[in-house]
Amino acid sequence: MASDGLRSLADFGTRSLVTHAIMAVTFSGAVVSAFVLDGTVALVSFVAFVNFTAGVWICQSIHSLGNAYGGGEYEGIIEALRKRGQR
Repeated sequence: MASDGLRSLADFGTRSLVTHAIMAVTFSGAVVSAFVLDGTVALVSFVAFVNFTAGVWICQSIHSLGNAYGGGEYEGIIEALRKRGQR
């Protein structure tokens, strides 16, 4: 069963959806921590979440550029979502 999940992550579109989901969760964490926490803890948490989100975004951008340069069929996150919706 675990190998099925790993095999599905071999598809670049699936990996892209996973990284975009991680970015959405961490950015949501930044917004929530800014409004829920107080003082310095709120500021530090917000900055940490935003920095993590930015790091994942940069990694995803480099990865998708490499995939496009290497002749991959990936056309972007919108196309990956459209194809998933058609299944």
